[in-house]
Amino acid sequence: MKNKLYHSFQKIFRIQTRSILITLPVLVLGIFTVLLTLNNVYTETYDIERFNRAKETIRSPITIENESETQRKVRETSLAVEDRYSVSEEITEERLNYIEEIFEAISKLDNRLENENHSADTAEPEVTLTEAEKVKRLNQILSPEIIEAVGENIFIQLIDLGEAERQEGKEIFIETLRNTLNEGVRTQNIQTARNNVKQNVMYAKMNVNLKQVLIDLTDFAIVENSFFDPERTTEARNEAASSVDPVIIRAGEIIVREGQIITNEVYEELALVGVLDKERNIFPIVGLIIFILLITGVLAYEMDRLAKQKRLDFRKVISIIIVTILILSLMKVVSIYTTQTNRLYFLVPIATGTLLMKQLIRERMAIVLSVLYAIIGSIIFNGEIPGSLNFEAAVYFFFSQMAAIIFLRNVKDRLSIVRSGIGMAIINVLTILIFILLSFEKYGLKDIMIQSGFGVASAFLSAVLTLGLLPFFETSLGILSDIKLLSLSNPNQPLLRKLLVEAPGTYHHSIMVANLSETACEAIGANGLLARVGAYYHDIGKTVRPHYFIENQLSIKNPHDSISPKQSAEIIISHPYDGVTMLKEQRLPKEIIDIAKQHHGTSLLKYFYFQEKKNNENVKEAEFRYPGPKPQTKEAAIVCICDSVEAAVRSLKEPTEEKIEEIVASIIQDRMIDGQLDEAPITLMDLKNIRIAICESLKGIFHSRIQYPSKEEAK
Repeated sequence: MKNKLYHSFQKIFRIQTRSILITLPVLVLGIFTVLLTLNNVYTETYDIERFNRAKETIRSPITIENESETQRKVRETSLAVEDRYSVSEEITEERLNYIEEIFEAISKLDNRLENENHSADTAEPEVTLTEAEKVKRLNQILSPEIIEAVGENIFIQLIDLGEAERQEGKEIFIETLRNTLNEGVRTQNIQTARNNVKQNVMYAKMNVNLKQVLIDLTDFAIVENSFFDPERTTEARNEAASSVDPVIIRAGEIIVREGQIITNEVYEELALVGVLDKERNIFPIVGLIIFILLITGVLAYEMDRLAKQKRLDFRKVISIIIVTILILSLMKVVSIYTTQTNRLYFLVPIATGTLLMKQLIRERMAIVLSVLYAIIGSIIFNGEIPGSLNFEAAVYFFFSQMAAIIFLRNVKDRLSIVRSGIGMAIINVLTILIFILLSFEKYGLKDIMIQSGFGVASAFLSAVLTLGLLPFFETSLGILSDIKLLSLSNPNQPLLRKLLVEAPGTYHHSIMVANLSETACEAIGANGLLARVGAYYHDIGKTVRPHYFIENQLSIKNPHDSISPKQSAEIIISHPYDGVTMLKEQRLPKEIIDIAKQHHGTSLLKYFYFQEKKNNENVKEAEFRYPGPKPQTKEAAIVCICDSVEAAVRSLKEPTEEKIEEIVASIIQDRMIDGQLDEAPITLMDLKNIRIAICESLKGIFHSRIQYPSKEEAK
C-alpha cells in the first residue's frame, strides 16, 4: 500500500514538474512575442486638431474604403451624364412623307393638265390655268397639315420648275432631311438643325430657284422629334455610377505630410483609418494575443510530447527559449530597416534556429519551430500594417529552414554545417527567383543579383552563427549534440586512450557493444550515435581494477580465486560508479554518464551470489545487486541488453545461429522478468526489433569460416 502511494505521489510530482517545465517557458515566449510584434498590429495614434500643421508624415496603417469620398465621386459621375433623348421615328417618317407628298402631288397635277390638253378636241385651243387655279387644284389633293403650314408661293415656285429639276432637288432635300431628323431634333437645337439643312441645300449643285424653294420648305420639314427619355437617362446614370471604382486608402499610403495643413477632408481620412486618439481600440491586441496563443499552444504540445518521451529537460527548455528569442530579435532588428523596395528579410539568417534545434534537440522540434518562426516572421515583416501578413517573407523563411533541415545530414564534423549552407543558399536563391518571376514588376539584372546575394548571405550567416553558438550550448548548458558525440567517439580521447592501454579486453568489449547498440537503436528509431558513444564509455570504471575482469586476464591467475565472493561482488559492482566518477571529472555529458551508471540497472551478480550461497544460506540477495538506477532511456536499455549479450556470446565456444538467437532471447527475457526495463520507454515491439537487429549483427560477426589445414595435414 505504501509503495502504491509512493508511486502515485511520485507520478503526480513528475506531472506537476513537467507542467511547470513547459508552462513557464511557453508563457515567457508568448509574452516576449506579443511585446515584439505589438507595433505590427497596433497603430500609433496622434492628437491632432483641424487646420493645424502636421508635425510629422502620417501613413495609413490599414487598407480601407473611403465611403464618403466614393459616394461623392459616384454623385459627380452620375450628374455628369447627359440627359438621354429618344428620337421619334413616327415624326421622322411623317415629315419625310409630307415632303414626298408635296413633290408627288405637283407631279400628278402636271400629268393631269397634260392629259386634259391631249384628250380635248384639237380644233379647240389649249386650256391654260392660272397659278391660283393650280394651287387650288393642288390643295384638293394635299393633306390639310401641309396646306395649313406651307405657303402658296412655295407651291407656285415648285409648279414653275421642271419635273427633272424637282426630282433632283427632292432626292437631295429628302436625304438631308433624313440625316438631320435621324440625329434627333430637340427644342433647344431645332434652329441649328434647320440652319444645317439650309446650308447643305445652299451648297448643293442645283437651280437657284430650286434652292430657294427648298430653303423655304425647310422650316416646315424640320420639327422637334427628339424627346427626353427618363428611363434611358436613369439607366445611363446607374451604369456610370457602377463603373466608379471605390476610393481606397491603401495601407502605407501617405495621408498627410509633415507641415501640411490638416483640412476637414484630411482629418476625416485620419479618423477613418483610426490614427486619432479617440479612435484607439483593443481589438488588434486581442487578435494578436489569440494568434500567439495558437502558436505557443503548438510549441507546448511538442514540448509535452518530448517530456513524455523523457527527452526534455531544463537545459533543452532554456535552449528553446534562447534560440527563439535570438531568432525573433534578429527578425525584428532587420524589419526596422526593411522597406517595400529593399526586401532585407531575404538577408535574415533564419535557418540558424533550425540548425541549432536539430543539433541540440530533435529534427521534429526543428521542423515545428521552423513553421512557427515563418508564421511570426510574416507578422514582423508586415510593414507595421495592421491586419496584413507578409506571405512572401513567410514562404521564404519556411523554405530556407526546411532546406537547412534536409541538407544537414550525416553529420561527421562541424564543417558539415558549412556544407549544408551551400544547399541552403541554392534553395534561397531559387525561392527569391520564384518571387521575381511571379511578380508583375520588372526587375533589372542588378536587382536580381542583389536579392540573390541576400539569399546566399543568409545561408552562410546561418551556418556561421550556428558554428559560433553551438559550443555555447554544448558547454554552458551541457547539451549533447551529434557533433559533440562525434568528437567524444575519437579514439584519442583521454579516457578511451586510457581504456585501450590499461584494459584492452574491456576496450574491445566496448567496441563490440557499441556496434550492437547502434544497430539496435536504429532499428527502433532511437539515437544510435548516443548509444554508440555511451557504449564506448560504459565500462570505463573497469580501468580502476582492470585485472578483476575476465576479459583483461591474459595469461595471469584470476585474482578472484584468492578473495571471497562478497569481496569480488563489491569490486565488480563498483565499476559503473567508478566510471561515473571518472566521467564527471572529465566533464562528459550527462547522457553518457547516465548510460554508464544505468547499464547494469539493479541486476543480480548471479555467479558470486551463488558462490556465496554455498557457504552461507542466509546471504541477502540485495548485497549482490547493483544499486541502480534502472535504465531510464531507450539508449541505456539497449546498452544494458547488448552488454550482457556480447559477453554471453563471446563465452560460447562454437557460436551458431541457433545458439545466438537462443541466448539473445533468453537475456532479453531475463531483463524483462527481473524488471530492469520497467522504467525505460521501450515497448514489446521495440524489444522484438532489438532482438532481430542484435541477432543479425552477431551472425555477421560470428559467421562460418573455412578451416585451413595445418602444415602437417597439408603434407
